[in-house]
Amino acid sequence: PRIRRLEESVVNRIAAGEVIQRPSSAVKELVENSIDAGASTVSVTVKDGGLKLIQVSDDGHGIRCEDLPILCERHTTSKLSAYEDLQTIKSMGFRGEALASMTYVGHVTVTTITEGQLHGYRVSYRDGVMENDPKPCAAVKGTQVMVENLFYNMVARRKTLQNSNDDYPKIVDFISRFAVHHINVNFSCRKHGANRADVHSGSTSSRLDAIRNVYGASVVRDLMEIQVSDENAVDEIFKMDGFISNANYVAKKTTMILFINDRLVDCTSLKRATEFVYSAILPQASKPFIYMSINLPPEHVDVNIHPTKKEVSLLNQERIIEKIKDAIEEKLMNCNNTRIFQTQALNSSALTQANTRKDKGTEVSTPTGEKSQKIPVSQMVRTDPRDPSGRLHTYWQGQTSNLEKKSGLVAVRYDLH
Repeated sequence: PRIRRLEESVVNRIAAGEVIQRPSSAVKELVENSIDAGASTVSVTVKDGGLKLIQVSDDGHGIRCEDLPILCERHTTSKLSAYEDLQTIKSMGFRGEALASMTYVGHVTVTTITEGQLHGYRVSYRDGVMENDPKPCAAVKGTQVMVENLFYNMVARRKTLQNSNDDYPKIVDFISRFAVHHINVNFSCRKHGANRADVHSGSTSSRLDAIRNVYGASVVRDLMEIQVSDENAVDEIFKMDGFISNANYVAKKTTMILFINDRLVDCTSLKRATEFVYSAILPQASKPFIYMSINLPPEHVDVNIHPTKKEVSLLNQERIIEKIKDAIEEKLMNCNNTRIFQTQALNSSALTQANTRKDKGTEVSTPTGEKSQKIPVSQMVRTDPRDPSGRLHTYWQGQTSNLEKKSGLVAVRYDLH
């Protein structure tokens, strides 16, 4: 077959499906834009797991009216102007693809106002372009982005997401992780129409308070602080601080919150290394809680290796992971002197009642309140070898009588013959 040049709309839709993989991907991109805009409050509202509605509101610096016509075009951004800027990028967004991708797989409406303006502007986008001119409207400080009918033109993906579990728990997990790290930002996340937010974090000066607000006091109780940095201060390339769970923490699933240069990412090798250390300390079914914030020079981090920016590449990554692993192991060994086990107080009245029933071995009450008949000793379960009623010879009484009857019957037959 001949090689053909694809139409621009086809190219953009393919790229959009790679950047916005599911509703939680869209929420992550919009929240990162809000943080880049200097917002102190970020509110997220979701309907039907994000397929019907995603609404993210912030109180950041807003968008200029003259920038609205190109806001949702591909590769339009305020974060960088030359490729060299990517080497020292500090913002979470830089490609200018997220909003454009959302317009190719959903209906996007933006309402924004900048400081000093008397009114805001609202405009709708589709396939990267404005559907109409910006309309003046009442608005509060910041920007509100509303994405409706996500994946309306991608039948297979929409069916897949509808048939799978709701994406809302993933969205809550993302917001929870942002709330733990960005302690100066108020986050809230709720379902559309709900009176109560599933995540509501207030601005605080303490990281432990942020973890307590999101994950609960039971998690904070078993956390300990950890700090790692290069021993050679002259050649210091990284610094890590965070909180890790001690040997008393019990959970069925590993919770690892990792930020590198304030960017929420995943690092499979680091997670595997920390789980290996904990496997020697924790019971087999228990998993740790880990929060880490790693700071590196921007030129040592390659952020442009994943479509959704969920992974980064680090210079000297193996050495950094080894240092963090050794520090966690040392911290756990020092705190492994004591263990706390949860116990449950025994109800004395229930114990007395149970012993009385055992001693009598007679009437046992059924759930309906009726009394059952006495249980023969030969049918009871042997539970204590010191108990006379539980010794083996008790069970042979019935067998002995049967043997005697059988021998008597044989004698009668012999006499008859």
